[in-house]
Amino acid sequence: MKKLILGLSAFCLIAFTACKEDASKKVNEENVVVAAERDANSSKFPEITFTETEHDFGTIESKQNVETVFEYKNTGDAPLVITNIASSCGCTVPQDWSKAPLAPGESGKFTVKFNGSGANNVTKTITVNSNSAKGKDMVRIKAFVKPDPNSTPKPTLATPQIQS
Repeated sequence: MKKLILGLSAFCLIAFTACKEDASKKVNEENVVVAAERDANSSKFPEITFTETEHDFGTIESKQNVETVFEYKNTGDAPLVITNIASSCGCTVPQDWSKAPLAPGESGKFTVKFNGSGANNVTKTITVNSNSAKGKDMVRIKAFVKPDPNSTPKPTLATPQIQS
């Protein structure tokens, strides 16, 4: 038991005396400058601003292909990078966006194609993923799709009449 206490005491004595070095002498000044600059820039984010956030195609025929272009601008303080653009369904296809960083003040655009599926009022959402502070921005397309005259009408349920 005495050997255990003596060994533990020696270990603690070595551990505490080895830590007497001044840690501030080990700090590299170049790393401090780089870290300060990084921290100052960490509050700067890109911001995406769209010319329009919703496009209305109006009334279109069923299965009619239509497209529009959404324009945007980086109104933030850092380069904007769009990582992905996805739609809420397969009938709407976003394409042709730049994957290169967009400097503050620069503009970009992407095309959205819609194949005219659906009937009556149709609204589709396109999600733009980027390195902006929000991370996700959304734009929409909408249209009134005329029913296809060649499709078979769906049967409607007749409501029973109550006779008095």
